[in-house]
Amino acid sequence: MTFLRNSEGLPDLSKIETRASSVAQMLVDRITATPDGEAFRFPDGEGWTSVSWKQFGDRADILAAGLIALGIQAEDRVALVSSTRYEWVLADFAVMCAGAATTTVYPTTNAPGVAFIVANSGSVVVVAEDQAQVDKLIEHRGELPDVRQVVVFDGEGDGNWVITLDDLEERGRGLLAEFPDVVADRIRGIRPEHLGSIMYTSGTTGTPKGVRLPHSAWTYSAAAIDALNVLGPEDLNFLWLPLSHAFGKVMLALSPLIGYPTAIDGRVDKIVDNLTILHPTIVAAAPRIFEKAHARIEGMVAEEGGIKKQLFDWAVGVGLKVSRAGQAGKDPSLLVSLQHAVADRLVLSKIRERFGGRLRFFVSAAAPLDRDVAQWFDAIGIIVLEGYGLTETAAASFINRPDNYRLGTVGKPFPGTEVKIAEDGEILLRSPGVMSGYHDRPEATAESLDADGWFRTGDIGEIDADGFLHITDRKKDLFKTSQGKYVAPSAIAATFKGICPYAAEFIVYGETRPYCVALVGLDAQTITEWAGKQGMADRSLAEIARDDKTHDVIAAYVDHLNTQLNRWEQIKKFDIIDHELSVEAGDLTPSMKLRRKIVVENLADSIDALYH
Repeated sequence: MTFLRNSEGLPDLSKIETRASSVAQMLVDRITATPDGEAFRFPDGEGWTSVSWKQFGDRADILAAGLIALGIQAEDRVALVSSTRYEWVLADFAVMCAGAATTTVYPTTNAPGVAFIVANSGSVVVVAEDQAQVDKLIEHRGELPDVRQVVVFDGEGDGNWVITLDDLEERGRGLLAEFPDVVADRIRGIRPEHLGSIMYTSGTTGTPKGVRLPHSAWTYSAAAIDALNVLGPEDLNFLWLPLSHAFGKVMLALSPLIGYPTAIDGRVDKIVDNLTILHPTIVAAAPRIFEKAHARIEGMVAEEGGIKKQLFDWAVGVGLKVSRAGQAGKDPSLLVSLQHAVADRLVLSKIRERFGGRLRFFVSAAAPLDRDVAQWFDAIGIIVLEGYGLTETAAASFINRPDNYRLGTVGKPFPGTEVKIAEDGEILLRSPGVMSGYHDRPEATAESLDADGWFRTGDIGEIDADGFLHITDRKKDLFKTSQGKYVAPSAIAATFKGICPYAAEFIVYGETRPYCVALVGLDAQTITEWAGKQGMADRSLAEIARDDKTHDVIAAYVDHLNTQLNRWEQIKKFDIIDHELSVEAGDLTPSMKLRRKIVVENLADSIDALYH
């Protein structure tokens, strides 16, 4: 069994040891330190509106008082069903300032799923984004006897069960007028072990489990990131990630601790526009965003062709030489350095402008990022710091550092996090960020957490000689062919999506079979653009998927993939899925992870046909 304890001599370990007692106290401390500093920025009509920490804190206090007026007690659960927006942040901090805990629910969750989470968590109040979310609750109201009140951001109340955010604020003002210290008293009463959040796992298999995360888990994760000394109040964080996901939530928790402003807009179709408008310095995203950006830029240049493409390819090629030299711990030659100066001025700097021009680094997590995609971004001068964590560890466990990163790995553990590799290769973690357990699931808790506090991640990995963690695959996803060879499908899928701009998913199968096959899920945008240039502009996605031209294009990428694989891993046959995989159809989790088991079951006939 391999064991690693983080022993980096970081100067700010005291930040972990002296961290605030709760997330609510972090907010109070930030307001005291920089009341007039910019806290959040959010879209307002055609422009953006900014609020200071004091303005934000004042409104969060009013909403917290409103929740207390509704009868919310310490550690009561308040469910939050909304997309990423400023009001989500207000509601979340208000819940914690009231001493309660937020139950996060993805807005794409169907009505039965919402009802299950709300009921299972024991939530007594639900904060909903709009009437569509309220309707889900109304549809299953008989299954929600504990829900006393629903608060809606956008919509009208019914004067009874459903009230508006304005109604909640009115109640809060009334309570504060009578008891000015009611919220401050609640915050002072929160202890580190008190429940701060219940976040439900995406459920790639089985029923989602509610992860109980105390305040200490979030304050640790924020303090551990702060201890790395890579972020400061001068940064601007653009936050579009789902705040129902631990990755987005930890990026939010950093805001009051470090004091940097956060621009919030969860509209995925606005990401590119927002980058050029906001000019952020840090952005966190899932790997699919980087894969799409890489494919989009490469595709646009290929379409232009001619001298522009030649110049682009030359410049990126020079950038790759510099990147590879840096990864090897060497300086580029004088000739390459001179070439790089020219390439950067003519091409690479212009690519960076597409991402706002001020990015110090991206952060990638939630799924494996293909090494070649990470290398491409490194070549153009934008570092992608890949990290690793789970909902059960409050997101933050491993990260590459800007001055010490290794492509193809998820970096080194955060200070205060311990890791060991079990005999079967499973990654085990122990830290103050680990959950207290699964809500009302003692058996599941016992399976995942041992008596010494070690959490079984379910991921397979290895630690190299320099302490960098390599994630191999999900333990449950590994399969053995009839030849007795183990195959890690997620790693193969990540590689393929990095080289094929038209693939959104790549499902590798071969369990107990003589060879591996794959199903290719197409990216609707990129394949439709390609099809238009092939005389198929009027074709549906299904028709494009079945066309021989499409098969030939994908086949070329599969052949290229096979040159990078061991013989027993190579894809002998493949088929193209004739529809786009989606969250709505149940193919993907709300955090865009493939529900492999479900997709394989649904497409079993297609897989069987590849063996006949």
